[in-house]
Amino acid sequence: MRVGMGYDVHKLVEDRALILGGVCIPYEKGLLGHSDADVLIHAVMDALLGAAALGDIGRHFPDSDPKYKGISSMLLLEHVGSLLMENGYVVGNIDATVIAQRPKLAPYIETMRENMAKALKIEVSRVNVKATTEEGLGFTGQGLGIASSAVALIEAK
Repeated sequence: MRVGMGYDVHKLVEDRALILGGVCIPYEKGLLGHSDADVLIHAVMDALLGAAALGDIGRHFPDSDPKYKGISSMLLLEHVGSLLMENGYVVGNIDATVIAQRPKLAPYIETMRENMAKALKIEVSRVNVKATTEEGLGFTGQGLGIASSAVALIEAK
């Protein structure tokens, strides 16, 4: 059994869609990034890649490569799932937290879990997503950005 952790943060800006866990969430701002800037999926991918000692998302999906411009992070997560399988690993479980003052994410969490489980070809019971605020403190609390952290456990097949 192996454990990895991931963390990501993106700035909130106008004229971008807010995508978290593969869900387009109605909000006045979205996250700035080369891909769809899904901080939740980015943290989960880094946790999975780290657990397998396969580097990080920057190594596999560099923001200098135009083929990743605007790409859905769910497609990248599917690729990470394939990499794990190719290297003899299965996902034991994922526990992730989104840190955002707004918007409220509770109505979308179940769909986020389902999206990740489907992309990784695992049971939804192996994926947990939580959301929290920072009580108005820091860049997330001031609504300047959204962060996410994740821990993943993988096992050899």
